[in-house]
Amino acid sequence: MELWITGVASARGVARTAQEIEAAGWEGMLVVDSQNLSGDPYVSLALAATVTTRIGLGTGVTNSVTRHAAATATAITSVNRISNGRAVLGIGRGDSALAHLGRAPARLAQFERYLRQLQLYLAGDSVAFDDIDIPADVAPPLSALHLHDAPPASRIGWIAEGLKGGPKGSGKVPVEVAASGPKVIAMAALHAERIMFTLGADTERLAWGIALAKKTRKDAGLDPDAIAFGAYVNLGCHSDVAAARGLVRGGLTTFARFSVMHGKANGPVSTGDAAVLEKLRSNYDMRKHTQGDSRQAGTLTDDFVDRFAIVGSPDRCIERLRSLKALGLDKVAISGGMRGASAEDATVSKELVARHVLPAMH
Repeated sequence: MELWITGVASARGVARTAQEIEAAGWEGMLVVDSQNLSGDPYVSLALAATVTTRIGLGTGVTNSVTRHAAATATAITSVNRISNGRAVLGIGRGDSALAHLGRAPARLAQFERYLRQLQLYLAGDSVAFDDIDIPADVAPPLSALHLHDAPPASRIGWIAEGLKGGPKGSGKVPVEVAASGPKVIAMAALHAERIMFTLGADTERLAWGIALAKKTRKDAGLDPDAIAFGAYVNLGCHSDVAAARGLVRGGLTTFARFSVMHGKANGPVSTGDAAVLEKLRSNYDMRKHTQGDSRQAGTLTDDFVDRFAIVGSPDRCIERLRSLKALGLDKVAISGGMRGASAEDATVSKELVARHVLPAMH
């Protein structure tokens, strides 16, 4: 099972961070795409590619609204070329990136349409002009120009040419969909190379997601085993479990909220956990997104944190990660210390993970 680490997109600091991540033994690095809160992810990933040789690089996650599918495909494929084939494209329906534009996550129909178009572009195939949802009052159809000749459809030619047998790094970029609700899990099962569950570290909930994805593929006549599974997990490694909880509490509010964002808890959940999730949803302050000292962070009980996140000593963290591997997950993207958490405790956790957890999982 690969262990990746998530972080912000920062053009100034990403080179040093990427080198540290590679030296510590992580398999990959993901950066967020939230234009009002951090820098551009593709600039950061490209810079990281130039100073590393081994780690995977990807978005964790982009969305289907703030960039056209053609622009997203071009950006991540460019990173793939620079990194000699180390890029992945993580995508979801959007959260903070859309919230700071006054919008909720993308509608399901739009998201599925985007995924289909994105996969066509990444594979070097064409998207019909009629399928491109640019409003006519923003830009009228090309036919209005009465050109002598024009492209018959939308296709990224340089991606298509590279896939014909170019150098290393010319292969198709895999798509990983972040999913928590049943409809998005089912959608991802049909349109992604990997589903990255945002269901927490609870094995019962993850097993539910895996079973749903496999059933969806089987019902569609697809091989249920021809898709990979991973998860976004909050992890705090510390001999003092209270300190470990403090490290993950802010970030966990974000991922836990995905399971109750629209009012009903997704997946298997106890009555007590459902109450915690509802309290989290009704108290969420997007102005303090991911922050450990936020109003929403105070709604999470210790018991909830212990199940939905991975917290505690190195041995405890290793045990929990191995339980995820046993479910069939081949990748876990870990986030830990966020704003509002103790910098000293974050340093301890970082060192313990590098010294004990990463070697044990390789």
